Amino acid sequence: MIEQTQKASSPRARKKMLPVGHYRGLGGWTVFFFVFLYLPIVVLIFYSFNANRMVMNWGGFGFDWYLKAFQNEDIQKAVWNSLIVATIATIFATAIATIGALVLARGGNFRGKTISLGLITLPLMVPEIVTAVAVLIFFSAIGLKLGLGNVIIAHITFCIPFAFMPIRARLEGMDTSLEQAARDLYASEWETFRYITVPLLMPGIVAGAMLSFVISMDDFIITLMVGGAGSTTLPVYIYSMIRRGLTPEINAVSTLLLLVSIAIVTAYWVVSRKSEADTVH
Repeated sequence: MIEQTQKASSPRARKKMLPVGHYRGLGGWTVFFFVFLYLPIVVLIFYSFNANRMVMNWGGFGFDWYLKAFQNEDIQKAVWNSLIVATIATIFATAIATIGALVLARGGNFRGKTISLGLITLPLMVPEIVTAVAVLIFFSAIGLKLGLGNVIIAHITFCIPFAFMPIRARLEGMDTSLEQAARDLYASEWETFRYITVPLLMPGIVAGAMLSFVISMDDFIITLMVGGAGSTTLPVYIYSMIRRGLTPEINAVSTLLLLVSIAIVTAYWVVSRKSEADTVH
């Protein structure tokens, strides 16, 4: 066994282990993959500055369609609905996810712990259309007709797993020595939680909240299924615009939504990296 390990770690063996990029043709397929994935988005952003009303006929560079999108009252209402749904869903989903993460990460071993963890993370693996149909059937069975409230309840349910994962990861990576020191200094459980646990957990909570917010803002299938009259969010409104015909205004609205999503995801990545660095140190 020792001889095999020495052979594997010898200079000759290490020389034969080529990096992935050295395999013939793999670099070209990688470039093709990223071009195929992101080229449509680049084209959408490029034509959002088209001054011509026809989407694919370039008529010069301009910001007319962005100005028209900002002045469209229907778009403003859809954006407002999206912000209301995403904000409320993020607050409740993050609070529930924080409580669940504390119970599962700090509650010790109890009956049903594994099942509870599986149930919380199950929506991440179930197709979204299945979740949408299930929520719609449930709302219809109990006769719940709250308009925008139905969308908010559905988004809270759907966003809980996305908020739960970074919060639980942060809890599992936290050093409990500070909490133990606080208890040794006669701090109560509430004082320890308020002044020690919550500040240490805050990067995970913020990361989970931002992830939930962007998931809620971009959701289309669940909103389309459970939303009623007057509860049109921005993704649903964009879909309705596409059905009436493509215009550069759709490209402008889609570009703005993309930029907002990228900004939030970038902020989530920065907070997550900071959380990992704090955990390591």
